[in-house]
Amino acid sequence: MPTLFFDTQAPLYVLNDAAVYRIEAVTQVLENLGMRSSIECESFILSDFALLCAIPLRDGCDLLDMIRQRLRSVAD
Repeated sequence: MPTLFFDTQAPLYVLNDAAVYRIEAVTQVLENLGMRSSIECESFILSDFALLCAIPLRDGCDLLDMIRQRLRSVAD
């Protein structure tokens, strides 16, 4: 799976903005797809599409995880 490299010491707002951008992009694509009345395609196309959505979603979650770790270390 492709990996997003990011500066773990970047300001939290930068990490948050990057996470939000990726998650909102996937959300927008899925919302647009959900508005279609019918979708007819081969299963391998759906598999590729799912992977296409999973990559930026995973990146966004990884960024949020880094933010959580940084916030916990500040709180301790």
